[in-house]
Amino acid sequence: MPFDSMTCNGTPTVGGRSNTGTGGTPGNLRAMSRTGDHEAAAHRRVAGPTGTRFGEVRWFERLDSTNRYLLDAARSGAPEGLVVVADHQTAGRGRLGRRWEAPPGRNLLVSVLLRPDLAAGSRHLASAVVALAAADAIEVQSGVVPTVKWPNDLLAGGGGKLAGVLAETDLSGPGPPPVVVGVGMNVGWPGPDDELPDELAGVATSLARLSARVVDREALLDSLLAALEPRVSALAGPSGCDAVAGELRRRCSTVGRRVRVELADGSFEGTATDVTAEGHLVVDTGSGPRTVVAGDVVHLRTGDGGTAGGTTGGTTGGTDRAPGGTRAGE
Repeated sequence: MPFDSMTCNGTPTVGGRSNTGTGGTPGNLRAMSRTGDHEAAAHRRVAGPTGTRFGEVRWFERLDSTNRYLLDAARSGAPEGLVVVADHQTAGRGRLGRRWEAPPGRNLLVSVLLRPDLAAGSRHLASAVVALAAADAIEVQSGVVPTVKWPNDLLAGGGGKLAGVLAETDLSGPGPPPVVVGVGMNVGWPGPDDELPDELAGVATSLARLSARVVDREALLDSLLAALEPRVSALAGPSGCDAVAGELRRRCSTVGRRVRVELADGSFEGTATDVTAEGHLVVDTGSGPRTVVAGDVVHLRTGDGGTAGGTTGGTTGGTDRAPGGTRAGE
């Protein structure tokens, strides 16, 4: 069963980065020697930031799905901390099987392999730490300060979607299940001069549109992994999990909003009032609180002719639904 923005035994896809990237290898991302002709043709390897568990980054020019690749690697015993990036995904997918696409080499599409020892009800925190780290990385590299839209999007101040997160796990093996979390960040696409299809116009945005800085995808990845390390460490104990949930609560733009929650068997509306210690959303329906563990959440706003705005993935018109944006791990 799904855990918030998490899919079990799914076929995840996440983005990646290219052999050329935008600029050179900055900071602590150091090129490593390739091993074997097949690997050299498939991807290049770089070392992640020093002092972190993210010691190996495999960067593909083209891959069907970064999430799928890492889930397969996890089943083969790959250690926590393996990172996969792709410049282009041919089968990228978001929540509920939605299709996500972006031009090659324009955005940062990355998945990370985690092995947190979390209770089933708290596994949403694994995707939350990636969303929070991505928000930090975006602020460091661009000056843009995004908020978290529960359960799995990063929004700019005006509400445009900057990034999406998708977590998937495999419960078939013994011990704590591996969790693969993908995040796709809109770095260069859609650019200021890019024409968007109707379903994305006014919904998707990017750092190229919002920041005067030219954001390097490799530098953004470096910042993401550095910000992720202490948060993953925090998941090892109750106090750390409480701290992660508290940060999610503070940075969640869904809290305080009128929302519609879309579930597999129906929907309901109310006001989002809190995020629990497990990372779940609490919604006051007027007849009592309901805790949402998994579902799509639509930010509603009152305007002429009814509600407008958007949600996590889907179509525009009346909701804050943002199909735009590439999602790593999708």
